[in-house]
Amino acid sequence: MKPIRVLEVIRQGQIGGGESHLLDLVTGFQPDEVEPIILSFTGGHMIEELQTRGVRCIVLETQKAFDWKIQKQIQQIVRQEGIDLIHAHGSRAASNMFAVARRLHLPFVYTVHGWSFHQDQNKLVFALRALSEKLICHYAHRVICVSSSNRQTGMDVFGLKQADVIENGINLHTFNPNRSFTDIRQEFQIAENEFVVGFIARMTLQKAPLDFVKSIVLAHKQNPLIKGLLVGEGDMKQEVYHYIQCNHLEECFHLSDFRTDVPALLHAIDVYCQPSLWEGLSIALLEAMAMKKPLVVTPTDGAREIIHHEQNGLIVDFHQPELLAEAYLRYASQPNFMKQCGENACQIVKERFDGSRVATEVRDIYRQVIMKQ
Repeated sequence: MKPIRVLEVIRQGQIGGGESHLLDLVTGFQPDEVEPIILSFTGGHMIEELQTRGVRCIVLETQKAFDWKIQKQIQQIVRQEGIDLIHAHGSRAASNMFAVARRLHLPFVYTVHGWSFHQDQNKLVFALRALSEKLICHYAHRVICVSSSNRQTGMDVFGLKQADVIENGINLHTFNPNRSFTDIRQEFQIAENEFVVGFIARMTLQKAPLDFVKSIVLAHKQNPLIKGLLVGEGDMKQEVYHYIQCNHLEECFHLSDFRTDVPALLHAIDVYCQPSLWEGLSIALLEAMAMKKPLVVTPTDGAREIIHHEQNGLIVDFHQPELLAEAYLRYASQPNFMKQCGENACQIVKERFDGSRVATEVRDIYRQVIMKQ
């Protein structure tokens, strides 16, 4: 049996949660079973990494959620590459692909890495986003959610009828706290007694970086040893840096552009914070858990499913920098509690989120969809 040629489509080529998922997924396929071809709507580090691994990648530049101007180009790519199945990762990729799949009578799989609607949107935007997700899911041959709570949200908001749950996984060899790492604290000139809270993510509205910045400032005022390590790129980066500079907050932070040595960064921090407004099941969260980091998170889909308050992390409400700060202060004052939360978090990842199983489960879905055609 010849391998299934799958067009794996994603919005951007930079490395983030969904992109890390795709990177691990396609390199986990057996070459004689699935032959992935990547279509991304921007270039970036993920594309470069996949190309070094011998994976064929195509970049078709667009920033639009739906770009009618590139529809013919997408169709040409699908035909030229002899694609058997289209798999879209995230709503922006799916919105540009589901019409092409229907037009060419190809099976279409949609993985939800977090719904495009969320509680911070006004009612009209929320309703339109929910309607677009409903449309995409209706025309998809299979929908994959990365957590049960992610699936439940779709059922509650727009009546999602059926979806498979394939929880995200990570590479437990790469994210192993017992490995040796480069000394990030020395590189950033972090004092030995500093208590460092890490934000390692894209600086976008979804990730709420300004909530993180404000929380660090509040915690630093009560305990000057508490500082933030802020690492990443994104469309809010200038706004975040401007806020820090205008308010003369530089002493509270260690700042860095995007980096690929995430395990070493996690190893260097004391606490990991993820104040996101929405998530499916965050890869970055699983990575921090695997590295035994105590967590401060918001109650997003996925986080509510795996983080048990005061057992393997602390959960605070959205847009509450004061509560984030209180969580850091609690960890800093209770080292035994902090250590136990990290240990418990790591144990859950080892038991449930080994990334090696994800490629097998997704491959099985491809086979089932192809057989029904």
